[in-house]
Amino acid sequence: MNDKPATGFAQDIDAMTLARAQRGDMAAFAQLYQRYARACFLLALRLTGQRQPAEDLVHEAFLKMMDTIGSYRGEAPFGAWFKRLTTNTAIDWLRRQRHLASSDTDALLEHAVGMDSDSSSVVDADSLLARLPPRARAIVVLHELEGYTHAELGVLFGQSESYSKSILARALKRLQALAASTVHASKVAL
Repeated sequence: MNDKPATGFAQDIDAMTLARAQRGDMAAFAQLYQRYARACFLLALRLTGQRQPAEDLVHEAFLKMMDTIGSYRGEAPFGAWFKRLTTNTAIDWLRRQRHLASSDTDALLEHAVGMDSDSSSVVDADSLLARLPPRARAIVVLHELEGYTHAELGVLFGQSESYSKSILARALKRLQALAASTVHASKVAL
């Protein structure tokens, strides 16, 4: 039996705090921020790969939440609803990036192909993900870590399901190559 308290977006929020927030109570919003800000930031960081945009997205997501919390009907846990709002906020940010306007999947991954691996770096998921272009990183994170389906990703990105599959397959292949070259480089350095 797991008695570990819920963390991240899985944390419960009491109905009274939620009702107060829906009425515009700033103290209730402060409680929501204290409870969900870290989860929001970590998801935004995984999706953007950059600290500053992730911090900006936290603020943007909470502002959107304040504007739309009245539409929350309780059909899903509040954390799941807010996680989706955060994800959509990050995807909107990705869409605003001019260098990602191209729908050509080869162009999306070309950025990562040209990057050299740093032989002194330690292989870890965050550093490898950061080396992918933003849209490819977002698809990897949302599919592999957050459990989104290809159909859901297609809708989120305004593309087909096969688009998501293609980006994911190429990104995972690139991640494997990056990991292998980093491990090889570190062995040679020894």
